[in-house]
Formats: sequence, structure tokens, C-alpha cells
Amino acid sequence: MRKIRKAIFPVAGLGTRFLPATKAMPKEMLTVVDRPLIQHVVDEARAAGIEHFIFVTGRNKGVIEDHFDRQFELEATLRERGKTTELALLERDLPGPGAMSFIRQQSPLGLGHAVWCAREIVGNEPFALLLPDVLVQAKKSCLAQMIDAYATLGGNANLIAVEEVPEDLTHMYGVVGMGSRKGMSFEITGMVEKPPRGKAPSNRIITGRYILQPEIFEFLEKQEHGAGGEIQLTDAMLGLAKKQPFYGVDFEGRTFDCGSKIGFLSANVAYALAREDLAAAFRAELKSILDRK
Repeated sequence: MRKIRKAIFPVAGLGTRFLPATKAMPKEMLTVVDRPLIQHVVDEARAAGIEHFIFVTGRNKGVIEDHFDRQFELEATLRERGKTTELALLERDLPGPGAMSFIRQQSPLGLGHAVWCAREIVGNEPFALLLPDVLVQAKKSCLAQMIDAYATLGGNANLIAVEEVPEDLTHMYGVVGMGSRKGMSFEITGMVEKPPRGKAPSNRIITGRYILQPEIFEFLEKQEHGAGGEIQLTDAMLGLAKKQPFYGVDFEGRTFDCGSKIGFLSANVAYALAREDLAAAFRAELKSILDRK
């Protein structure tokens, strides 16, 4: 079984739903409590054993690269002032030399194109794909659960993290068909993007976590432009599914769509309430606010 060593993070999006906050700052740098969105997702990948982090960026995204670099002046100031806790936090989050790569996606041609841009760095090995505007709050990271399932399946399959939604909401998402089950995974028998009401093959929707075999690049290279004039990852996965198995993974955890304002605000509340140093005071403040309403 080939180990999942590399992960792709597509961070070239404009974040228009958060304007004006994202006019000069990447949406991936919006903070959930005191950590940027992208840091939370990198933390998840690191906890799953990922060794190489590949960022597909666009214009005005240089601050993401700076975030994962050393800040010598800041570190020196913290050291001089004896702020050892803050200094240790920066050291803990700092990636090792050569552990990160940054690639430019020159044109906004969709998720499939962003993944294809990383082909030379990924090479001929399976890889993880994590969408940075989806956070998964879990005791064991979502990607770590997927890698466990990947090992159980023998390491030659493609995996997609899925979650249940009420059937009356399936028309809003990409939905998978469900086949035979193997532990926490099940065979995917089909994928449909935003099916008509009442026509969904199941109530399992695709979330922002994938494990894909390198053959996906062959399909992305030849993929015609789909919805919105973009190269759609789902279209390429449908092609690959004719040659390789795809499995859905029912992971344990709660997802937050931080591409929406409600999801982003909900994530801030949930992550703050999970912090021992913040939970009690924050819960009291929330109660005070709600009582005044």
C-alpha cells in the first residue's frame, strides 16, 4: 500500500461571499477563534501524517505563504519580552524545511484545474485533497479516519468523505449512490451534482475531503469545461470511477461550511466552546447576549 504523504490545498478562490473583508485579505486567512482557516485545515492534515503540503494559490495570496514562514522580527521581540508561550506556539506550527510547496493557478478555471496544477509535485502517488473552507471538528481528524479506511480497503481505491443530510436538502449538494459497505466505508455507485428534489440516490453528500489516485490527473488533463466554464473535479472522478473503485467514508465529526457566513460564525462558536481556556467565559457571554434579545 502506497502511503498518503502529500496533500493539496486549493486556495486561489476570491472569497466574494465575504467582501469587503476579503478585498485585501485571502478568505483562507479569516480566523476561527485565533487560528486562520487554512491553519486549522493544515493541522488536520498534519495530524493524519501528511508530510508535504501543496498550496495552489492565486494573485494576492502571498500572505498565506508568509503565514507558514518564519517571522524573525516577531520571534526576536517575543524572545526579548520573555513571551515563551507565544514563541513556543509559533515554533509548534512552523512546517519543516521543504515541507511546503506553492503553485500559482493563473486562471480561475475551477477545482479540477487547481488540482491538475499540482500534478508535477504530487507525481505518481495517491494524495489527499482538502478544501480549506470546510472545517471538520472531530476527536480524530477527518483525514486520519479516511486514511484508516484507505488502509482497510487495501490502498488502491479513491475515497470521498460524506455526511448525512435531511432528504429535503439533497438538491443543494453533490450526492453519492450507496453500494455494499465495508466497515466505515461503502462503495460509491454513482455521483450526482445537485439532483432534482426527490431524485437523489441517497442522503449522503460530498464534503471537502478526498483521497485520490494519481490517475485522476489523466482525466483532468483531457477534461472539457463544465458548469460555469470550469474544469469540474466531479466530472473527472466520474471518468475515473469507470476504471477504479470509489468509496464513501462515514466519518465521525461535525463539518462547518466556512464559505458561508452562517457556517463561518457557527464554526467560531463551536471551536470557542471546545477551548478549555475560553468555554466558560464565552458561554456566559453568549447567554448574556441572548438574554438581552
